[in-house]
Amino acid sequence: MFALLLVLIVFVIWITPIILVAKSNRTQGKEKLAWILLIIFVSWLAWIFYLLLAPLKPHSPN
Repeated sequence: MFALLLVLIVFVIWITPIILVAKSNRTQGKEKLAWILLIIFVSWLAWIFYLLLAPLKPHSPN
């Protein structure tokens, strides 16, 4: 039972940055997908870079 709880806690910690980026308005489209993939494969370090650098280029007004 303890192992299952530990796995659940680790999963929630791992998925939190992905959810935060997915809901964020700082990026959109392919750039958002790229950030999410970076977070999946590089983990928390990519999320820190997202907070510091996103968006990579300014959005043009529509």
